[in-house]
Amino acid sequence: MTNKPVYVTQPNLPDLEEFIPYLKNIWNNKILTNGGPYHQELELQLKHYLNVPDISLFCNGTIALITALQALDIKGEVITTPYSFVATSHALMWNDIKPVFVDIDSETFNIDTSKIEDAITPQTSAILAVHCYGVPCDVEAISKIALKYNLKVIYDAAHAFGVNCQNGKNVLNYGDLSVLSFHATKVFNTFEGGAIVSPNNLLKVHIDQLKNFGFVDEVTVVTPGINGKMSEVNAAMGLLQLNIIDAAITQRKIIDQYYRNAFEGKKGIRCMDLSKQSKANYSYFPILIEEDFPIARDELYEVLKKDSIYSRRYFYPLISNFPMYKNLSSSNINNLPVANKIASQVLCLPIYPDLQPFDQQRIINLILGV
Repeated sequence: MTNKPVYVTQPNLPDLEEFIPYLKNIWNNKILTNGGPYHQELELQLKHYLNVPDISLFCNGTIALITALQALDIKGEVITTPYSFVATSHALMWNDIKPVFVDIDSETFNIDTSKIEDAITPQTSAILAVHCYGVPCDVEAISKIALKYNLKVIYDAAHAFGVNCQNGKNVLNYGDLSVLSFHATKVFNTFEGGAIVSPNNLLKVHIDQLKNFGFVDEVTVVTPGINGKMSEVNAAMGLLQLNIIDAAITQRKIIDQYYRNAFEGKKGIRCMDLSKQSKANYSYFPILIEEDFPIARDELYEVLKKDSIYSRRYFYPLISNFPMYKNLSSSNINNLPVANKIASQVLCLPIYPDLQPFDQQRIINLILGV
């Protein structure tokens, strides 16, 4: 292998020189966590940038998901998707909640809203849906179902930073709560981090208590909380990221369009449809390797890997096929035909702002040359 490695993603980082003054301030004031000045400033700036009512910062998106379920007192069963990162359903299991999987839509790869009502039982308390690859769920249909059956709605919006729906509305303003991830692989990162978007300050106050052991003041604990706080170093990174996020998304769009132009009309390759949103963040570039492509998806994965291109079969295997979930009745393959098919065909190609045109063309040439 003579070519340099190209990974499916690479963190977008500000200039190191810009980070140093923030670190010096942290060293000087000796406030490292517990809602310090950078934490407070990042919450305020994100609230304005994302145009959301309230937001609570977390150490990571998984703890934020676990806390969101606690904040809404979710019990029993929750309807969710098998096509996601395992953190989505793991958060349910950590709360002793039974995940009930329904199939996904073949175009958006999001939860198929036409399947939700058939999965509702007397034990169902909520819907946990994922805006997969940043493509919005059918939020209006989910809202109607939730209202009809008195269910809570939580959106795993780990991929959906800065995304607007087709109607122009911010996707984060739907549901009872939305959960973001600021992991290093995400469009917006704080090294590690996450957040919960709340519809009002009353719920935010409860969430902030839950993420800080349940403390109201130094002697009063009102709920069995957890330690989910974001540090000042992470918050400082977030503030710097906000300065470069728009440029990063613009560059991602250019890379996304270059792939689309290259694969347009090519037999056996299907690109994801982004028409369901008025503003995308181009967080991933998944393609489907269909039956009429010259080789199977896994073979193409190996062809790319041999040339130091590290794509991802993302999401494969399905959550429902992991040992801790496969014995659930809703995990039966006959219940999830679309999800199983998509998982066997999907391949996420490298996309990040610093991806060089030469490397992107190398990826395209390898795929079209098989």
